[in-house]
Amino acid sequence: MSLPGVVPTDDAAEERLSEKLQGIARSGEEQRAQAHAIELGLPYVNLRELPITQNVLALMTESQARTFLVLPFHRDGQGIHVASPEPNSTALKEFLVSFSSRQRAELVIHVISASGFTEALERYRRIPEEHEKVEGGVEIRGEEIAAMSESAATFAKLRETFSNISVSDLLTLLIAGAIRGRASDIHVEAESGGIKVRYRIDGVLHDIVELPKDLWQRLISRMKLVAGLKINVDDVPQDGRFTIFYTPPSIEKIDVRISVLPTAFGESIVMRLLMASSVGVKFEDLGITGRSFELLSKEIARPNGMILTTGPTGSGKTTTLYAILTKLNTPENKIITIEDPIEYKLEGVNQSQVETERGYSFANGLKSIVRQDPDIIMVGEIRDLETADIAIQAALTGHLVLSTLHTNSASGTVPRLLSMGAKPFLLAPAINVMIAQRLVRRLCEHCKKETPLDPATLDRVQQILTTIPKGEPETKPVDSEAKLLASVGVERSLASAPPNGSFTSSLHFYTAPGCSACNSIGYHGRIGIYEVMPMSPEIEKLVLSGKTSEYDMQAIAIKEGMVTMVQDGLLKAAAGITSVEEVFRVAE
Repeated sequence: MSLPGVVPTDDAAEERLSEKLQGIARSGEEQRAQAHAIELGLPYVNLRELPITQNVLALMTESQARTFLVLPFHRDGQGIHVASPEPNSTALKEFLVSFSSRQRAELVIHVISASGFTEALERYRRIPEEHEKVEGGVEIRGEEIAAMSESAATFAKLRETFSNISVSDLLTLLIAGAIRGRASDIHVEAESGGIKVRYRIDGVLHDIVELPKDLWQRLISRMKLVAGLKINVDDVPQDGRFTIFYTPPSIEKIDVRISVLPTAFGESIVMRLLMASSVGVKFEDLGITGRSFELLSKEIARPNGMILTTGPTGSGKTTTLYAILTKLNTPENKIITIEDPIEYKLEGVNQSQVETERGYSFANGLKSIVRQDPDIIMVGEIRDLETADIAIQAALTGHLVLSTLHTNSASGTVPRLLSMGAKPFLLAPAINVMIAQRLVRRLCEHCKKETPLDPATLDRVQQILTTIPKGEPETKPVDSEAKLLASVGVERSLASAPPNGSFTSSLHFYTAPGCSACNSIGYHGRIGIYEVMPMSPEIEKLVLSGKTSEYDMQAIAIKEGMVTMVQDGLLKAAAGITSVEEVFRVAE
């Protein structure tokens, strides 16, 4: 009941009036911001009407945005678009010069109203605090990964999901499927009739799905956008990188390197996933066994000299070096690395990135590193004589130097360095040990089964295994590989094996037909096969003689007890770890 002379209050009407007044004030502020933009000759933006992707917003921390009154909101072929209500601020200009340099991108500055900027800042609340320390990245929330991972549980489910997903979620699904499938690389290739997607799993490529051609432009634009590449450029190669963040329930970071290459039907894109958890391989878990393990354990404990790992690209050389560095990473040791690129971050290790365009090469970096008083130095790769000479000098002056070379065997290490121009009288005392390696796939534990070898393959295996050195004296085997053979059913030792090698009749070998646990591949995970060659007195004499040959070095090493890569692989096949077919695929 209302009192006489009093008009009832209409709350809804008052609310509408308040909203209208706020709208008028906001409109006036936006008009003033537009006029200010015209005066400065800059574009105007109203972010109330525009979406901002979190990966672009995360290029700058919230603290930086509030301090300098600026935030990034879009990235395209022009560069990174940023908005500020005070674009003429001296502090802002200085900050943007630094920001542009770090991002290696041009900046497009826009004028925004003060209230529009304040509202846009609220979007930082969606980015977890853990990520504010990282410049650049794509956020994939835990529940999104979980949902996508369920859809990517098998390749069959993944293919089905691809046919019923929006383009905006396609990249997330590609990455979720790769993570679930343990892929190291994602290949997206334009072909005449469609888009082929392949995953490299345990070193082998697998066809996953073929997408419709009409998705190509939107998919590649999305990939280029997150990697900071030029969307409107498709006739030259481009390289970039971005970071994927898992948010709760699990927090992890995956660095993604992306390479774009023009091809006949469009572009080929390869994304390499560098997972921080992958680096946690212990030295003891690499797959080095027996005499080789004992020998290498002794050599890495020495305070100086060179340890060189060799093998083709993708053979696990960097993982081996990281495992050694992790074992040596103690408070007493200062470790510095120079890498191209830094694939994984190691806690407590000073890692340096090669920047060839800025004149910071392996050789230049190594010159600076030796002045940093390191105990252990890791050089990503010895590619030229200058780098080799500096590394050799460092090894001779009290540093333990670890590095890699591209050769096919351990015995090819010295000839390769000599071909670069390294001096034999320096190489001989500098090198401690040479390692050659390959990666073989592990048989799936869920579906592997014993499978007899055909006569030809069995004969080949016999010939290889019977040449494993037996040690001295002949009647007393010293090679601990004999213990491994004994553990898989060989009753007699290698030392007492008959010349015709008939002991292999006691061996058991395995294959795996494939099951749901391994996506019908038959393999799950990888392990290394190795040959470890120390710089023995006999090999040192050969090097100093100036008549070094790969064949002669191999013969001496085998005589002294070295187990070759293929022998190591076959011993692992006899132990049921891998298959004979897989060993011969990578080692012969």
